[in-house]
Amino acid sequence: MESQQVLNNVEVKRNAPNDRILNFVKSLAKKIPKALRDLDRQEFIANEILSRLSTDQKIAVRQYLDSILISMRELNASDIDIGGDGAKHLVWMRVQGVKQPIDHLGIFGVDTFNILIQSLLSENQKKVLFEDRSLDFSYSVRLNTDERVRYRATSYFELGELALNMRAISSQVRSYDEYNFQAIVTKMLSLEHTKDGLNLVTGITGSGKSTTLDAIVDLNNRTTKAHVIIISSPIEYIHQSKKCIIRHREVGMDTRSFKDGTIEALRQDPDIIIIGEMRDPDTIMAALEVADSGHKVFSTLHTSSATESIDRILGEVPTAEQERVRIRLAELLRCVISQKLVPALSGKLMLAKEILVMTPSIKAAIRNKNISEIYQMISEGEKIGMTTMEQDLRRLYRERKISLQTAINYANNKRRMEQILKMA
Repeated sequence: MESQQVLNNVEVKRNAPNDRILNFVKSLAKKIPKALRDLDRQEFIANEILSRLSTDQKIAVRQYLDSILISMRELNASDIDIGGDGAKHLVWMRVQGVKQPIDHLGIFGVDTFNILIQSLLSENQKKVLFEDRSLDFSYSVRLNTDERVRYRATSYFELGELALNMRAISSQVRSYDEYNFQAIVTKMLSLEHTKDGLNLVTGITGSGKSTTLDAIVDLNNRTTKAHVIIISSPIEYIHQSKKCIIRHREVGMDTRSFKDGTIEALRQDPDIIIIGEMRDPDTIMAALEVADSGHKVFSTLHTSSATESIDRILGEVPTAEQERVRIRLAELLRCVISQKLVPALSGKLMLAKEILVMTPSIKAAIRNKNISEIYQMISEGEKIGMTTMEQDLRRLYRERKISLQTAINYANNKRRMEQILKMA
């Protein structure tokens, strides 16, 4: 085949300049039959192009995309997006919270991106991607210093072409002390003081939930002798065992699902179980089951407030189970941290958070289906470490860290936000 001649005639070395590698990838893209569409096109790339590359050629193609990821670090970007029709042949990055094209990286054909994206994947990962039309995975790049930097990635189909989002994972854990939690909140989060129960970190995508969970893991790792099992999709930051022995289990590679990983953890003698996300009823029920068995459980939800988190859990489980789950949740819930990253006057992003600490009154409100009363309880619980999102935004505004408009824009309850600003 003509495509095979291209592979035979072009030798790409490990240290080849990026433009030479890119020209090589573009030459491969030209050999893809125009008549092929959607999955047939992707399978041709996998079976007729990438599988025929030499080891050095495969490494070189992958290293070209690695060089783009390194430039992402240099720009302090949190995310990168490539591929598919929506990218308009450009590389996009999120810098200081703003998604934008990075023009100086050049213009790419969709098939060039298809080849580059597939070059990151193992044969098994390609199989999952082609079957499920979406794949979550982790990826690492070695810098010149031999330091490895990690990324959380998801590849998916868009109008038959492959698209890719990758999020940079910090090479260092954020210090727990930077969160300025009150002592009672720390006692809820620390195994040293509270041995069981369910703790939630919630927020929209990109709000720093994983970073907060890693800081909590690090807190326990430095202070308590214990066994921690982290179940995630994919694994992001890799903790080094200190006082704790820490196990990392990636969904799809080490366990089949969040639910399976959670149930399996019960047989692995854990003290703390980290469930990366409670994304379905089965995982929610499994999380409650292991918390009910006396373990300390942490997880995340895509919700913007503590009360919404409680409603989401109850709304996700089958109707026949809701009353039982309501009673168990009232007994098992210990702490909810809901957070947002908001633009600061400094030009960076700043954490705003809502904190619920379980009290007898909040327990009763959950049991008696009076969830709407919990917001007021949080607003009156400052002495025990609680705060609403609106109160925390007001604090940031009064400390001149964010603008008035930012405080209003990022409030969950804008009317309430305006009221407490007037009171201030």
